[in-house]
Amino acid sequence: MKKILLYTCIGFALVAAVGTLAASGLYWWASKDLPSFTRINDYQPPLVTTVYARDGQVLGHFYREKRFLVSHEEMPDLIKRAFLAAEDDSFYEHDGVDPKAIFRAFIKNMRAGSIRQGGSTITQQIIKRLLLSSEKSYERKLKEAILAFRLERYLTKDEILTIYLNEIYLGAGAYGVEAAARTYFGKHVNELTVAEAAILAGLPQAPSKYNPLRAPGSAKARQRYVLGRMLELGWITQEQYDTAITAPLVYKSMEDPSWKRGAWYLEEVRRKLISYLSEENMRKLGIELPRYGEDAVYEAGLKVYTAIDMDYQDAAEESLRAGLEASSKRRGWQGPIQSIETEMVDDFLQQQEVVPALLTDKKWIQVLVTKVEKSGADVRFGEMKGRIPVKTMHWCRKPNPRVATDHVPAMKDARKVLKVGDVVWASIEVPERLKETWEPELLTAEDVLPLALQQHPNVQGAVVSMDPRSGDVLALVGGYSFTESQFNRATQAKRQPGSAFKPIVYSTAMDNGYTPASIVLDAPIVYTDQSTSKVWRPENFSGVFYGPTLLRTALVKSRNLCTIRVAKALGIPKVVERAKAMGLEGPFPYDLSVSLGSVAVSPINLTEAYTTFANGGQWVKGRLIRSVKDAWGDDLISIETQRTQGMDPETSYIMSTLLKEVVQDGTGWRLKVLKRPIGGKTGTTNDEKDAWFVGVTPYLVTTAYVGFDQLTPMGKWETGSRAASPVVRDYLLQVLDDYPKEDFEMPAGVIQVRIDAGSGRIASAYSGKSYFLPFKEGTQPTIMQGQRLTREQRDPVESGEDLLKQMF
Repeated sequence: MKKILLYTCIGFALVAAVGTLAASGLYWWASKDLPSFTRINDYQPPLVTTVYARDGQVLGHFYREKRFLVSHEEMPDLIKRAFLAAEDDSFYEHDGVDPKAIFRAFIKNMRAGSIRQGGSTITQQIIKRLLLSSEKSYERKLKEAILAFRLERYLTKDEILTIYLNEIYLGAGAYGVEAAARTYFGKHVNELTVAEAAILAGLPQAPSKYNPLRAPGSAKARQRYVLGRMLELGWITQEQYDTAITAPLVYKSMEDPSWKRGAWYLEEVRRKLISYLSEENMRKLGIELPRYGEDAVYEAGLKVYTAIDMDYQDAAEESLRAGLEASSKRRGWQGPIQSIETEMVDDFLQQQEVVPALLTDKKWIQVLVTKVEKSGADVRFGEMKGRIPVKTMHWCRKPNPRVATDHVPAMKDARKVLKVGDVVWASIEVPERLKETWEPELLTAEDVLPLALQQHPNVQGAVVSMDPRSGDVLALVGGYSFTESQFNRATQAKRQPGSAFKPIVYSTAMDNGYTPASIVLDAPIVYTDQSTSKVWRPENFSGVFYGPTLLRTALVKSRNLCTIRVAKALGIPKVVERAKAMGLEGPFPYDLSVSLGSVAVSPINLTEAYTTFANGGQWVKGRLIRSVKDAWGDDLISIETQRTQGMDPETSYIMSTLLKEVVQDGTGWRLKVLKRPIGGKTGTTNDEKDAWFVGVTPYLVTTAYVGFDQLTPMGKWETGSRAASPVVRDYLLQVLDDYPKEDFEMPAGVIQVRIDAGSGRIASAYSGKSYFLPFKEGTQPTIMQGQRLTREQRDPVESGEDLLKQMF
């Protein structure tokens, strides 16, 4: 008996030893090529980068995986309990592996004859997602268990759960519970109810199968299971359970603002972020990042704070669109979008989805012409009807860039514009008497809507509006439609500024012996380029020569020949030096054409240069991004205002005063309606290919550019004054109420003198027209109009003999 007992013990010992050796061998075999799990400690999953406007509104998101990081402290207990109930209710008791769950899964798999259930804990799920493949095999499960056991000794339970709730994929492109809360309920995770939390907690097992947006019935059934488990575990009360089971579930996604309002601005922020966060730039700043460049932008979960004012951006986009549409109409009728054959009419109308509630005043829609007569056209869109009267077609002349629209009679016969089957753009034009009572949601197929013929412009443009004190770019628009073209003409296009460059020439003159009262000859000039032997015969826009002209008037009336003479007297190197000192990027050829704006610049760069006139002689670099924080809210980079002295304050003030004269008495006259101190300058290139206007105040500098992407004449009189200045005017009309009527501050060393408009001398009783102009102290005229001069006193530039010499 003793021998039997001894042999039995020895047998058990041998079996135990063999089992231990086998287990050790199995452990060694499974763990010999395990990946390191220590990087999980520095958990940095792909996260959504959020871009904010200056008032905290979300401008947009950048991401590859839609995931928003939520810390353990920010994660509500409700969501934690819901997921634990559904996935791993003994999470806080086991060591990373739950033997009971594994045994249950083993039995189920044996019965099924294949692997159907894994019995994985939350810790194991993290290991599988972050370190291993999703292959269903016992080898992978063994490795998973070993790593889970090790991880539980490396991280706390709370840290593991936080990683899980941020990492897990929950369907519909949502990673983590915050993204899922936004996707399915339009809420943040801390706003979820018990019923909603249970819906999310049911998703990990099969995100597609239980997706409530696609399969609400399956999602509801899974929710009941999760709520039942929470009740069994005592994590919710019977009352909470009953309420959650019967609570109505409203599924809606939180609206993603990306690429809607301010799409041009958002895209420019994206481009700049990639540059700022390049590895080279970060190394220079002494900043180490786990990701650089584009990877950082799309995966680092950054918080980007920009300078955009959303209301200003809306105003700029609206004003540019209106300006481009008006410019397009001045060129005439381009024709219909398409023409539909009679047999295709029904198909076309059936494909149109028209929501009456969206048919608000000024709303654009595509319509199909069904009948045309002299007085107008009847149209259809979907089941709705409309009428386009001929009075809204007055602009529909045959395009001819050599003839201004002012010289063409208004169109008075709709039959010359439209025909049956044409598909065109039209806008809802609610009569003034009906605007207050207009309720589009009540419209029916029996109503005939009042419409106006519209035309999608093919001309493009840009607007940049900047705070000259901080450099904050408050609004930036790069074209007519971002959905049709993402090319940003505000920052990426470089075009000749034309006469908008002239203030740079005249500011140089103010520092080299000229004053606003200097007399310059406006007469023909012939210039031969010595390097190319080409002869240049510049003219004024009007084709008229005005003879001796006050420097102030030469700028205000944008006289080309006066500007060329001033630039030639100064020497182009001095003009180029001043342009560079004001931040213009060039490159600059050293010829006289530079004085008339032949060097291409971007709208944002020209805006930066003009801040010199608004900012006491300092030009300021445009700033779209103010600061960037990392995913945890720690400061990453801060972009400070960059100011550079471009000219002295006295010269800056004199120029800002002359720019105000451009508005009051020159080509910027359309801005007089603003009724406040504002300067500006127009710019128009040869054959009206490019049109510019820059508006300048002490608190806002705004540039508008209009032109075709391919250098093409826009048509006669499509100048900076006509095509571009209304854009700035309409924009400023919407935003200037935010500012007091502040004028440019006059520095010490500047005095004001009333000057005779003809001679440039001090105005007297003999003077007709006169101007009140600023001068650097000591440079002001000392001779009064009408005073007899000795030959020695006579100003050489006033000598008829000298003026005659200038003409040849």
